[in-house]
Amino acid sequence: MERKKTIIMGAAGRDFHNFNTFFRDNNEYEVVAFTATQIPNIEARKYPKELAGELYPDGIPIFPENKLTALIKDKNVDLVVFSYSDVPHIYVMHKASEVLAAGSNYLLLGSRDTMIESKKPVIAICAIRTGCGKSQTTRRVTDILLEHGKKVVVIRHPMPYGDLRDQIVQRFATYEDLEKHKCTIEEREEYEPHIEKGIVVYAGVDYEKILNEAEKEADIILWDGGNNDIPFYKPDLLIVVLDPLRPGHELLYHPGETNLRMCNVALINKMDSAKTDDVEIVKENIKSVNPYAVIIEADSPVSVDEPELIKGKKVLVIEDGPTLTHGGMAFGAGFVAAEKLGAAEIIDPRPFAVKTIKNTYNKFPQLEKILPAMGYGDAQMKDLEDTINAATVDAVIIATPINLAKLIKINKPHVRVTYELEERKENALSDIIKKFI
Repeated sequence: MERKKTIIMGAAGRDFHNFNTFFRDNNEYEVVAFTATQIPNIEARKYPKELAGELYPDGIPIFPENKLTALIKDKNVDLVVFSYSDVPHIYVMHKASEVLAAGSNYLLLGSRDTMIESKKPVIAICAIRTGCGKSQTTRRVTDILLEHGKKVVVIRHPMPYGDLRDQIVQRFATYEDLEKHKCTIEEREEYEPHIEKGIVVYAGVDYEKILNEAEKEADIILWDGGNNDIPFYKPDLLIVVLDPLRPGHELLYHPGETNLRMCNVALINKMDSAKTDDVEIVKENIKSVNPYAVIIEADSPVSVDEPELIKGKKVLVIEDGPTLTHGGMAFGAGFVAAEKLGAAEIIDPRPFAVKTIKNTYNKFPQLEKILPAMGYGDAQMKDLEDTINAATVDAVIIATPINLAKLIKINKPHVRVTYELEERKENALSDIIKKFI
């Protein structure tokens, strides 16, 4: 039988995982290309033969997504697989229309064919959108597991933006490992908080091989999700984080709604910043699609190390990049801290933006008084540094999960804003984890 020619649409994460778990050794399909979007500079690469397997001795080319229609026609493609996350449902169907108009079939792969089963118990932390508070929830769950004497290994959703052959399986236990693997700002933001607690983190590209290594040193595997993607591993307990600052998004985004429908625990974060009516919308939406989910309410209070650098000052606010860009948020914890502590002025960073940072503002017009901490590679980190240092302000507020000042040189006073998860009902998560154990 002639193999069905296939293209996988992605963003260097779910796309590679779908290939590895469903297509790699499947003689019914021939994956002729990947397309890439969302993340800068991840196209014009090749999925290497070391990962692609025996059916692909030359590897598989990766193209920009804007070439999709031409690729379908040029390669006479039978099937296009949508494989990335945190996009509106309507966007998924616009892409379907493009594919169908070009003559191909369109596919979304489900959990049965893509979730790998572990020999160890798995707790997964996911969300309905980027920027809901997965990372702080994951930190809280790891603390609880450590209190119970469990050896926890975190496996993080992929961010393979470099040479894929070097990123098949990555293990992070020390800060030196971050340097060894040439981690971007986005990777460091996710790995460093775990390393600070003495927790080993795995990531990479081949998540079956990653799981095999992690199982050797873990009592419990903790899946630390990315964007609003569904877990790569079959969870024994699925905790999904919701954001009442974006009410209704829990039913409007792919695959966030899938997470909500599957979850055991629906955790509504940022209660301290949300309107009561918006919280009620979120609760009703949870009940409408998953009435059996346990609902937990939590705050996300901000802490500032030097508040005197904010009060009455002219400030530049730097927030987590992905939360602001494809997460669609117009502000974050740094902006909240600046207003709460009485900053005299929160400046518009756009006049000072250079090169790739200026391009980011053009692409995401909702960003007005905040600077996204974009750092996909050395060149973009330099653009971020130049943008910060060109701004005429009294102080810089850094509200990224890591201390950005350790990675780039900032030529003016700077203050760090951090945030942790606080459940409104004492021991709400602890009781669930204890029962799980």
